[in-house]
Amino acid sequence: MIDGYIKAAAITPEVSVADTKFNVEKICEKIKECGREGAKIMVFPELCITGYSCGDLFFQELLLDEAMEGLFRIADFTKDTDGIVFVGLPLSHNGKLYNVAAGISRGSILGFVPKIHIPNYNEFYEARYFVSGIEERDEVVLLKNNEEVPFGCSLIFTTEDMKGLAIAVEICEDVWSPNPPSIRHALAGANVIVNLSASDEITGKDVYRRDLVNGQSARLICGYIYASAGIDESTQDLVYSGHNLIAENGMLLAESKRFSNDTVYSELDIQKLTEERRRRGAFFCPKEEGGIYTKIGFSLKKEETCLTRFIDGAPFVPGDNKERKKRCDEILSIQSMGLRKRLAHTNSKCAVVGISGGLDSTLALLVTVRAFDSLGLPRKGIKAVTMPGFGTTDRTYRNAVSMIECLGADFMEIPIREAVTVHFKDIGHDENVHDVTYENAQARERTQILMDVANKYGGLVIGTGDMSELALGWATYNGDHMSMYGVNASVPKTLVRHLVRYYADTCEDERLKNVLFDVLDTPVSPELLPPAKGEISQKTEDIVGPYELHDFFLYYMLRYGYSPKKVYRLAALAFSGVYEDKVVLKWLKNFYKRFFAQQFKRSCLPDGPKVGTIALSPRGDLRMPSDASARIWTDELEELGGSYAVPERQKR
Repeated sequence: MIDGYIKAAAITPEVSVADTKFNVEKICEKIKECGREGAKIMVFPELCITGYSCGDLFFQELLLDEAMEGLFRIADFTKDTDGIVFVGLPLSHNGKLYNVAAGISRGSILGFVPKIHIPNYNEFYEARYFVSGIEERDEVVLLKNNEEVPFGCSLIFTTEDMKGLAIAVEICEDVWSPNPPSIRHALAGANVIVNLSASDEITGKDVYRRDLVNGQSARLICGYIYASAGIDESTQDLVYSGHNLIAENGMLLAESKRFSNDTVYSELDIQKLTEERRRRGAFFCPKEEGGIYTKIGFSLKKEETCLTRFIDGAPFVPGDNKERKKRCDEILSIQSMGLRKRLAHTNSKCAVVGISGGLDSTLALLVTVRAFDSLGLPRKGIKAVTMPGFGTTDRTYRNAVSMIECLGADFMEIPIREAVTVHFKDIGHDENVHDVTYENAQARERTQILMDVANKYGGLVIGTGDMSELALGWATYNGDHMSMYGVNASVPKTLVRHLVRYYADTCEDERLKNVLFDVLDTPVSPELLPPAKGEISQKTEDIVGPYELHDFFLYYMLRYGYSPKKVYRLAALAFSGVYEDKVVLKWLKNFYKRFFAQQFKRSCLPDGPKVGTIALSPRGDLRMPSDASARIWTDELEELGGSYAVPERQKR
């Protein structure tokens, strides 16, 4: 529960049709098992106390009475269970029979939620027994001990022990309907939907079911727990597979193997869902609807949830190879189409790109070539300028020249050593002092050259800097920081590498392919300091830290608004075995320090296309004051102080 996580379980117990005593025993066994596993939300299938496939036995008063007695026994069993349990049963109320989900916690029956959409088609005859609960609103059921329990379709289960958690229920067919009740629940504030289901299995239905649950969780920005009836139901006409699913905002977290009575677990990130909804601003319930909901409280013990869900160390990069290729092609298209429009709008037949032989300038050149090709412009209109300086190595120079030649751009070489040396004399700087002045003078000289070349040929300077550099402020103000259109502005460094690799993998020019692969193998460096024995002496990641860590920090800080402590916890898990916890914490502190201190550079960024959910444009994506204090974030990091460690049991 700490950091917004809560563990959920979707459970298919062993069932004996119409044998409530047997079923209750098995349900209690599963509750005990799930409790040991740390699950706090436990969801069982539809009508699991009796079995779903009882048919006309639902007309038997004895079965209905025994189902209620079974519910009492289950409730009593949960007295020492920390969590909330949802089980299905038939409920007789006011002369009608309802298919309901009962919410139970710590020995108490909290509420009954009736099914709304009752199937009555093909092989289904559920409407033969049950009525829809759509008209029922917060009525009460008088149990044998005279306890009053809320009954209705508009119940939300909440707890003060976990900020933001709000659970609502729909039952099987409800989610398959054109207007699922979960939509109304979400608008009323529910961010976890539990579905007690008994979905029969026919060929191909599992794919649709998976997409349906995943899609509903994305549409509603919620956690969705789907528990379905299993293989022990009657097979008189249908077979049930126990297809259990847990999804969160469009991401499938856990899925059971079909045709087995299985339990699946995962942790829902309530904090992430809350943040995502705040950003959307579309989750509100009209006044006439909001008043009908009843919030029912339950209690939980506050404790840290052991994380078993996968934490991707490269959140900007799809893990699936096929999806990654598709994404890379899409991003290159977005970048090139953005530049295409800017070139057409300004009637520019020329683009100027500074080529260093590094990853960022390589990507910028590839995008520019693609934009020119789409406009039908000759590639010679691309002025590819290499500007050797004090730190340029033979390797990067050769790669730059070869790449320009392979792509057919107009090669220009303008050395900067002499001009920068004169500038050092003008400002009284000793060129043997390799400080920030020494470095930035070169960066600004290169930008001046590019701007002037663009003026001379009536073109646009294409920016090469990427989003990771902008996040860290790793750019010279009015040097590589400035351009006329920044095609890489929203592409993180970890993704730049995959885009260049994708281009190399798909191009037919073997020479270009070899050059691109060598660029990929070259250490990231601004090459502003003299080489050491002909090799790059200035490696960026030795100075600011690994980009894979910084991209991870950036993603979870901006995408979901996570606190430094939570970002650290996730990073320590994602990079377990790669970086020690103290190393992760060291670079996280550096990230926050630089991110806040360097906002002034981002406040005046050139235009550039947005390619993903995160961007740093001051015009739409990051409205951050340049003088904002980082104190509360750095204070939390100092409280960690290197002493906080992610438990080893959580690491994989």
